[in-house]
Amino acid sequence: PWRPISLPPGLQGSDATPEVTANFTFMVPKKEISMVPDMGKWKRSQAYADYMGFILTLNEALKGKKLTCEYKVSETVEKLLDLLGTLDRWINETPPVDQPSRFGNKAYRTWYAKLDQEAEALVAAVLPADRQAAAPEIAVYLKESVGNSTRIDYGTGHEAAFAAFLCCLCKVGALRVDDQLAIVFKVFNRYLHVMRKLQRTYRMEPAGSQGVWGLDDFQFLPFIWGSSQFIDHPTLEPRHFIDERVVNEHHQDYMFLECIKFINEMKTGPFAEHSNQLWNISAVPTWSKVNQGLIRMYKAECLEKFPVIQHFKFGSLLSIQPAKP
Repeated sequence: PWRPISLPPGLQGSDATPEVTANFTFMVPKKEISMVPDMGKWKRSQAYADYMGFILTLNEALKGKKLTCEYKVSETVEKLLDLLGTLDRWINETPPVDQPSRFGNKAYRTWYAKLDQEAEALVAAVLPADRQAAAPEIAVYLKESVGNSTRIDYGTGHEAAFAAFLCCLCKVGALRVDDQLAIVFKVFNRYLHVMRKLQRTYRMEPAGSQGVWGLDDFQFLPFIWGSSQFIDHPTLEPRHFIDERVVNEHHQDYMFLECIKFINEMKTGPFAEHSNQLWNISAVPTWSKVNQGLIRMYKAECLEKFPVIQHFKFGSLLSIQPAKP
């Protein structure tokens, strides 16, 4: 009933009208990929095209930009930061409990129950008055983006749900093309800080971690977007990010280095041993090559892996229908 377009309308230029009009019917997203053979349906879907288009549009927008550069912060972005601030505050109000097992603190479930209960209202507060009907659909992605309350784990599928949440906000026109930098540098960056706090506070397990063979136990997107920030940097090359002096000096400006700093704080022993993939990446000659390689790796290791995508939910905004050619 609706006309999908290749990029979220919010990212197509300020004159683009959102495809979501007054008579649009929203739906609560549900799982559609239940067996490995369904993966083809996902790769051909409008959701896949929109999601990848969103990731790559932002990747382009961030090229050569520092976290500290000047950019517009809209009212919707401010409201999203308030939402993330609320999640952060709830962590403070829900201290970890004493329990025999070191990992997976059960207090996380108390924290999650609060989000589960409040998610729809939190999302409604971010949406413009004429888009309130989208809240139940979009809230699902927010709830999926903070980890799993049964297993008390977090991984790249949860991170993808947050990107999907932001993509949906673009599709309904709550976020626009001039929000691009703020989407990553303000909103996604704040999300990362809250996720790191969750991971640390409740000792969350990495979901489907490949251990030393994965890029990172928890995140992937900040490495893609973070490598884009470095493209054409006059002095800093990929070989520099394993130097702790460089990390400490520049992490406020570069998302990639913030990730390395967090790894250095959480892991002990030689970098080459605990983060072998990143160590290998540091040998790639240019940031542009790193960026392209990470995008390929993200598709192969996250978006084309059944254990990740079986949990992805599809609704009217991110549709399982085949993409329009």
